[in-house]
Amino acid sequence: MEEEMRTATADLSSLPEGVIAYILSLTTPLDVCRASTVSRIFHSAAQSDIVWNRFLPPDLDVLISRCKSADLDFDPISSSKKNIFFSLCDSPMLLDDGDKSLALEKWTGRKCIMLGARNITIVWSDTPEYWTWEHHPDSRFAEVAVLLQVWWLEIRGRMSCRILTRRTTYGVYLVFKMNEDEYRGFNFDLAEVRAGILGTESDPKTVCLDPDLENSRLRLAPWLMDHSLEMSSGLEQPKERQDGWFEIELGEFESGDGDDEVEMDLMEVKGGTRKIGLVVEGIEIRPKPTSVLA
Repeated sequence: MEEEMRTATADLSSLPEGVIAYILSLTTPLDVCRASTVSRIFHSAAQSDIVWNRFLPPDLDVLISRCKSADLDFDPISSSKKNIFFSLCDSPMLLDDGDKSLALEKWTGRKCIMLGARNITIVWSDTPEYWTWEHHPDSRFAEVAVLLQVWWLEIRGRMSCRILTRRTTYGVYLVFKMNEDEYRGFNFDLAEVRAGILGTESDPKTVCLDPDLENSRLRLAPWLMDHSLEMSSGLEQPKERQDGWFEIELGEFESGDGDDEVEMDLMEVKGGTRKIGLVVEGIEIRPKPTSVLA
């Protein structure tokens, strides 16, 4: 087998560099990075704009026109397609009024969109007694929503699938933190979440927003610890992201051909507990693993 692979590589290496670049463009960014280690001619072909232009969104020019040039980490004219690709993977591009961002999934080139807190509906967020808007040093957006106090929590979003990669399974995630000084009201009151194509029926699922659920319950009601552990078994809880924020999945959907709208919501209106300390960055819509549909 190894001998056959070496022979196949030698045969391909005898092709013109432009042909190799075209062949690589039919693979994936991950395959191209691997192939670039095969030989010098593969390495050279793997730098070609022919290759990386294939992995960039076909509507990239339109998306760039929706972004302030000063906010771009690349020059749309002089930068190589490879540099543009990896820039969009590592540094999300802010769109429109800066309350929406676009990034690319590094290994596939599929689009990832985040709706900032200003681009979603948070009930009572315009009431200073309940919410405040602040700059957060860890956020890609100018402002995040900080919860002062509410008894009912409602967060909703809606977006056209047109901006997404077509025929892809997407997951929807609330991205948030808890105030380091104090947060409460999220350990026993569970939230109902859902996400899907507008007009389709989907059952909500129950999640917990407390990133440290067991310790929170233990501090508040140690005599209920055994019952609390039983309640927590199998309950979906937040996961910490590489960027330091937490996320909880709201649901998933198929982007289709981009003709539909996706809606998402999180609600906790039954518990009646005073809630404080939630910091909402936004809602992220990103491809699920191995999700490109045939």
